[in-house]
Amino acid sequence: MLSPCDLLSSFSCTEPRDTTLKAIATTYHRGHHRLAVILACWTFLLILAGALVTSNDAGLSVPDWPTSFGSWYKIPKLVGGVKFEHTHRMIAQGAGVLTILLVIWTWRVEKRRWLRVLTLAALGTVIAQGILGGITVLFYLPPAVSSAHAALAQTFFCMAAAIALFTGKKWVEEQPQAEFDQRRPSLFTLTLLSIFVLYVQLILGAMFRHHGLSWWPHVVHAVVVSFVLAWTAVRALSVYSQIEAVRRPAIVMLSLVIAQLCLGFTAFLTRVAWGRDAVQPELPMVVATVAHVAVGALLLATTVILAIQVWRHVPVAFEERLPQAEQDPSAA
Repeated sequence: MLSPCDLLSSFSCTEPRDTTLKAIATTYHRGHHRLAVILACWTFLLILAGALVTSNDAGLSVPDWPTSFGSWYKIPKLVGGVKFEHTHRMIAQGAGVLTILLVIWTWRVEKRRWLRVLTLAALGTVIAQGILGGITVLFYLPPAVSSAHAALAQTFFCMAAAIALFTGKKWVEEQPQAEFDQRRPSLFTLTLLSIFVLYVQLILGAMFRHHGLSWWPHVVHAVVVSFVLAWTAVRALSVYSQIEAVRRPAIVMLSLVIAQLCLGFTAFLTRVAWGRDAVQPELPMVVATVAHVAVGALLLATTVILAIQVWRHVPVAFEERLPQAEQDPSAA
């Protein structure tokens, strides 16, 4: 007769963790998925617009909030920094409207309760993002608030990308190919570590751009980020390359790391080494910085997607999480 521990061990070797995700039958809705994709793309555009505001020192070009030069609806003359700041606000309003539409649509057609809750969390995030943006204007760009504004924007982008993934046809209809991970640290642990070091790097970079910190912590931590992400990508590609859902984001992540290092070096040269005495931001400085922010956002979102796919396709073996005494059948 099998002991309880034997039963647990046999279950962990035959049942993938994704059974919890497939427990509730759901249906693919093409229009719903397209709206989620549009929101993710629109949010990326919003991040670009925000980077243009910061890179052009245009944060206070529109001096009031929530109105623009005292008006709720009139478009001001888009000259100088106003064209960057007001355009950023208009794109942000569009992101809010798209998020509200996605929440309504999700709650009408989606059976997965956790996904409905995720859309509500996304709505709360975009509202908080708007409030932080207003505080940065009202209190004249405090570095801590401005950095939180930047970090929350990329958090919302990751949430939008995840919702687009969860509503996709492949996620809804495929039978996941699962392979248990018995290595330590597990690949899933490495993906979580990658997300953590990227968030630290994001905050350090935002503090530097908003004049709350020197450049060197961001540059030094880039070495840590490169090591952790390379470790994660190499593990994924060398051990689980046969799983397409893991292989593809791992390749993209590794490619984006290389691109980000090159862009970071270019941004350092144009903004710190060559442009420190510039009266106003010059075009090479703006282009390099905006591209660096954009690729950083894509890198963070790709790492989040990789973590989700690893959680689905490469779950940690259950025995690894049992106390040592319970792993021994003779102890039962």
